[in-house]
Amino acid sequence: MPKGNKRYKEATSLLDVDREYEPREAVELVKKMATAKFDETVEFHLRTGSDPRQADQLVRGVAVLPHGIGKPIRVVVFAEGETVSIAEQAGADFSGGDDIIKQIEGGWTDFDISIATPDMMGRVGKLGRILGRRGLMPNPKTDTVVQAQDIPRAVTEAKKGRVEFKLDRSALIHVPIGKASFDEVQLFENLTALMDNIVRSRPGGVKGQYIRSAFLSSTMGPSVKVNVASAMELKVE
Repeated sequence: MPKGNKRYKEATSLLDVDREYEPREAVELVKKMATAKFDETVEFHLRTGSDPRQADQLVRGVAVLPHGIGKPIRVVVFAEGETVSIAEQAGADFSGGDDIIKQIEGGWTDFDISIATPDMMGRVGKLGRILGRRGLMPNPKTDTVVQAQDIPRAVTEAKKGRVEFKLDRSALIHVPIGKASFDEVQLFENLTALMDNIVRSRPGGVKGQYIRSAFLSSTMGPSVKVNVASAMELKVE
């Protein structure tokens, strides 16, 4: 965002860049500074003490945000037989086996989350080049490879507001927690659910400080520094 932008300058006038804000204060301030003409996404950014080159320090997991992320989530389920009907009844937007795989091989990726039963992974695996780089590949670590009886739960969680968090090459984590149009309670509760899961996902190989800094921001607004100690104390009751 250009520093000369009037709207941006007005937003930063509300911000003390040298201060670490309590999580609730940060949410309130980010909402005030989200003044773009569209409904901005609110994102949480963390710098960790993990080394992404070490397998025992990788951070990856999922969190179900109680108020979703502010957009419809399209779910595809790779399954066969009766499980296809189970997925459809649970609310999956698309479900099937070789027919869905063929569509994806042809370039179709009009969905946000994919779920598969274990018996389908042999065939789904060949979609790695397509789905992997888009972050759409089913993975047991993110609870998207599940048994047939768990399909309804997995689909329901995905549609409700399931987000994945993972470490990038710079030891950072970036996750959306909702829209600026959400009220403060909704954003704070989403932030709490996310932070609770990230803290519980601390890898055993990480020594010293796990979370080194935390920032909350909207799409077009300035970043608000969040007090790390307070953020790490957030827990879902």
